[in-house]
This record gives sequence, structure tokens and C-alpha cells, in this order.
Amino acid sequence: MTTEKIDTQAINTIRTLSIDAVEKAHSGHPGAPMALAPVAYQLWQQELRYDPSHPIWPDRDRFILSNGHASMLLYSLLHLAGVKRVDREYDVTDAPAVSLEDIQKFRQLDSATPGHPEYRWTTGVETTTGPLGQGVANSVGMALASRWLAGHFNKPGFELFTHDVYAICGDGDMMEGVASEAASLAGHLQLPNLCWIYDSNHISIDGSTDLAFTEDVGRRFEAYGWRVLQVTDANDLDALGKAFRTFKEARGKPTLIVVNSFIGYGAPKKQGSASAHGEPLGAEELKGAKRNYGWPEDAQFLVPDGVRERFQERMGARGKQLREAWEKSFADYRKQHPELAHELERLLKRELPDGWDKELPVFPADAKGMATRESGGKVLNALAKNYPWLVGGSADLNPSTKTYLSASTSMKPGEHAGRNIHFGVREHAMGSIVNGLNLSKVRAYGATFLIFSDYERPAMRLSSLMEIPSIHIFTHDSIGLGEDGPTHQPVEQLASLRAIPGNIVLRPGDANEVTEAWRYIAKQQHHPVVLVLSRQPVPTLDRTKFAPAAGLSQGAYILKEAEGGKPDVILIGTGTEVSLVVEAAEKLQAEGVKARVVSMPSWELFEQQPAEYQERVLPASIKARVAVEKGAAFGWERWVGHTGSVVGMRSFGASAPIKALQQKFGFTVENVVKEAKATVAKSKTTQP
Repeated sequence: MTTEKIDTQAINTIRTLSIDAVEKAHSGHPGAPMALAPVAYQLWQQELRYDPSHPIWPDRDRFILSNGHASMLLYSLLHLAGVKRVDREYDVTDAPAVSLEDIQKFRQLDSATPGHPEYRWTTGVETTTGPLGQGVANSVGMALASRWLAGHFNKPGFELFTHDVYAICGDGDMMEGVASEAASLAGHLQLPNLCWIYDSNHISIDGSTDLAFTEDVGRRFEAYGWRVLQVTDANDLDALGKAFRTFKEARGKPTLIVVNSFIGYGAPKKQGSASAHGEPLGAEELKGAKRNYGWPEDAQFLVPDGVRERFQERMGARGKQLREAWEKSFADYRKQHPELAHELERLLKRELPDGWDKELPVFPADAKGMATRESGGKVLNALAKNYPWLVGGSADLNPSTKTYLSASTSMKPGEHAGRNIHFGVREHAMGSIVNGLNLSKVRAYGATFLIFSDYERPAMRLSSLMEIPSIHIFTHDSIGLGEDGPTHQPVEQLASLRAIPGNIVLRPGDANEVTEAWRYIAKQQHHPVVLVLSRQPVPTLDRTKFAPAAGLSQGAYILKEAEGGKPDVILIGTGTEVSLVVEAAEKLQAEGVKARVVSMPSWELFEQQPAEYQERVLPASIKARVAVEKGAAFGWERWVGHTGSVVGMRSFGASAPIKALQQKFGFTVENVVKEAKATVAKSKTTQP
């Protein structure tokens, strides 16, 4: 069999595995894999720096299927390339990442082939995709990470990080705003190692993209500062190869390769139609497609002899050689640069550097205090001194979020070794780029106002789904920001973020709780954390009179016990409201009502504590409870019970000075005292 025939057969194997899997599952998207099989094959076989036997080799090229509905394209590639499975401890096993049986179980419960590619579920999936635009936006973070790692670790004679990032995307990706945001920033930064392959087939679920999408994408990307290449036929391997070589040789800016294809290529009646997009072909159309490929029409899940071997002799052999050369180079690097080698090994394992917390500040008691965004900036900069792979930035808000690393430089066009990233007013892309950096093991954060978490939320949800330790910092945490009014005053955002499974929300109550928040954040390996900080100052509590701020790690703790240890009422506060409930407790005490004060910076961490600890902090026998938070009251009933009370928001805010807002919405000592007394009275009347 000639080279041309085996390559054609390999491409058609990708196609037929894909359509067979979708047909058996009675669910899926066959059209894109049928169209893109030659594009992906040419990239994997001829260009990709990837060793299937060691799929987490640090300097591997990254491949992202941003149009994740075409997941069978990726699963077919992983199977045919013989990619090995990596376990939860990041050890490479002898088992395949995707077996033929896995392909036959496409979209079935607990299979390695879910409907959309999922990171940490299927080896070889570099990021979870499906929500369109997220994959390409992640790719910008991965490309930045590659460049940052090179700037930090590469030394003369040791090019440890040289890898490129490829993302296949479709018309849907190009319509999503997050892709535009990310592309704009990538063009500005002149990322030379980023290549998007745009499958331009002019078909969406509704029909032709002419219904809603008629722009010239190539010219748009040229305006962003990208190099734009055109391949007029997705089946032209020579033209594809030339485009990939141009990307590798020209450099200087990111590259967009526009590839024209026919969705459902080979299907007799459905080629080029919307019906090939999101549903099985059907038995007769499937047989017709196989006939057009020269395939046995009744064969199912057929992998002809020589196809797997073809992947091994090209991609496999090339990847093994590159990986072994890298490992040999790193062994020499370890001898010449032992400290950097040690850093890199820790980074790759998501471990902390030695002495990472030695300069974290302890703040003295101060009745005037400071905004937690101010203390947050101080703690972040202290942490960054001994945490060299902590990088990040804000969405054009450094003066407000206080998240600029003062001892480091910024990333600039063509210069990517700095630790400060200026994301511009691009919150959605910022969240996705932060995820891409964290997927590459660089510890990254992004910062903006809490109200704009609405723009960032899709990326935040995915960071939790992927179990990666992205850091999302938000300031201006409540109606307390005052005159900016309800457009900028977050109300429902805290409740929304607490609803994301696996997401840890921290709202510290003073400067020392901020230090403890960062102590907790730094240790995370698989959980994203949301850090919510204030614009207005709060007192720094005297910890000789109040419990240590280390209680933050337990989610909630008894900040101040009632006199005699038997409270009449429990007051629960978070963030800026902690000092408010402290004042209210003192007034209650003066009036003969014994109040316990509980600081509750994190519902999620408190939920993780043993039942005995939860009972100690919030005893079931004490029904009189008042929770105070300048956000939606929604959800607090879990902690205060039916007889408790919530001083929270049940409407949007208003534009006014903070003191007027606090008076209007009941965030005053007098109102908290009133609510506490009422709950005490109510609890007595409802006792059995």
C-alpha cells in the first residue's frame, strides 16, 4: 500500500469511527469530524510535537478542539495515535486513553468519551470545551504560559519551553464574543506560538451562517494584528502542510488559518447541510458516506491494518525523539541550574515553592483599618516575592483592585516574561485566559469588580468543572461602594458564585482574614477560589481579644463568644459586615442580651467541616440567629433556620453615599440589634 493510500485510509478511519460512534449513541455531531479529519490528521502526523506514550510531557504542543461538539474527531485521534492514559496522580499507565470500546460507548455514562471533551476525564484533552469560544480563549492563556515559562526557565543552551498551541474552531466560536476578546489581546501581545485553525463551513444549527454571520473573518483578524492564511479545500494536505509551515517559520504574530470545508463531507444528501451538524446521519446516509469513502458500508468501528502503525511511525516516532531529547536536556539543566530545576519540578506538580509564606504579613489592630482590597494588595505582593510562578492582572482596574505586582514587569507586545498581565476591559476572556495559564501549571489570577463576575462566570464555571486552581479576585463587593449606584452594586453575585459546585468563595472580614485567605488559596491544587474584597475600610480586629484569623480555613468560626459561653443569639457576618455584628454584639451585651459573633467568610469551607465542629459553631439548640451580609438574602436561611433573620438585600441598591445606603437598607447597629432581639423573642415562642 502506498503512502498516499494509507494516509487516505487513516483519514477515512477518523471519519468512520466518528460517524459510527454518533450513530450508535443516537446522539452527537458527525458533520464536523467528517469535514475536519484531513486537517487534524495533517496537523497531528506532520507537525504536532506530541508523544502519545508520554502525553503530559511539559514541552508538548497543545491541541485544543474548541468546537467541542466535534468531540469524536479528538477521540478518534487519541485512539489511533495510541495515547496512553494518565491517572489522577499524573502517572502514565499502559492503558489507552481512549480504547475502541470507549469509542463504542460514546456519550454513555462513565465512558472516556463524553459528549464534549473534558479535562481530567480523558487523557489528551487539554481543556474542557463545548461552550463555544472558551477553547480558543484558553489557548491564548496556554500560549502566554509557554512564552512565560520560556522567559523564566530557558537558559543559554537549554530551550526547555518552545511549544506551540493549536486550536481548531468553527463559525460558532467566531461568533462568540469571548473569542473576539481573546483574539484581540493575543494580537496585541503578538503571540508568535498561537495558531487557530478556523473551519469555515458556513453552517450553523439554524442553517446557513448567512442568516446572521456575513462578516469577513480574515480581515477582522488582520485588524487584530494576526497573520491570516487561506486553505480553500480541507482535503488538500499539501496546502494544509504549507500553511502550518508558514506559521512555524514566519512567527512574529499569531496565525489564523481559514480552512474551507464541507460539513458532513462524503454524505450523499447531507453534505454541506445543517442536518449533518447535530444529529446522527441515519443508516442509509451513513452507508452512502462509507461508499463514497471506499469503505465497507456494513463495517462498524473498523480500523484497517496499518492505520495505527502509521500514527506510530510518524507522530509517535517524532514525538518520542523530541521528548527523549528534552528529558536528556533537562537532566543536564538540573546539574547546571539546580534551583530553577527544583522550581520547575514543583511548578509541574502544582506544589508550592520553599518558604512561600515567610513574608505574609500580620496586621496590627487598627480601629480605622483599611479596605480589604488594600490589605489584599499588600498580601498578594508579599506572597509573590516567594512564589515566582504566580502571575496575573486585572481587567483595566489595577488602581482599584490593587493586584499589580510592584516588583515585576508587565507583559508587552513580543515580551512575555513579566508577571503582570494587562487584560484590558475583557472580563470574559480574562477568566478563560487565566484558566489556560493554570492548565499549563502557571498559577494565575484575574481581577475585576464583583459586579462584572457576570461577564466572567462561564470561565469560572469551567475552572470548577475542570478542577483547576484558578484565582478569581473581585473588589467593590457590595452596595457599600455607594454613589456608582445599582449598575455597579453587586447583589445577587455572591449567591450565584456560591451555587457553582466545587467553587470556593472567600469574603474575609479584616486584613488578617485576608492574609489567611491567601494562605488557603496558595495551597489549592484542584479548586478554583473566588476572593471577594471591599472598597471601603474595615477595622483590623484586635486578635488578643478576638479569635485568631486562622479560623478562616474552617469557613466559619466563633470570633467572639458570649459572656458565660451560653449565647441568647448568634450573629453571623461576612466581609465588611463582620465589624458591624461585632458592634451590635457589644450593644446587645450592654442591654443584657448575650450574643455570640461568628465570622463566616466561606460557606463552602464550613460545609466541609465535621458535623461536630459545625454544631459547636452553630448549635442546633440556639434558634435565635441573625446573618448580616450586603448581598442577596437568598441562601442564608440554611444557616439561620426558620426562626432566624437575615439582614440582607431583597432589591437592587441605589445611588447614594454609603451612610445613606446603610440606613436605607438596614445595615446599622440599631437594626441588627432590633433583629437580634426579635429573633430571641421568636425563638422562645416557637420552642416545643
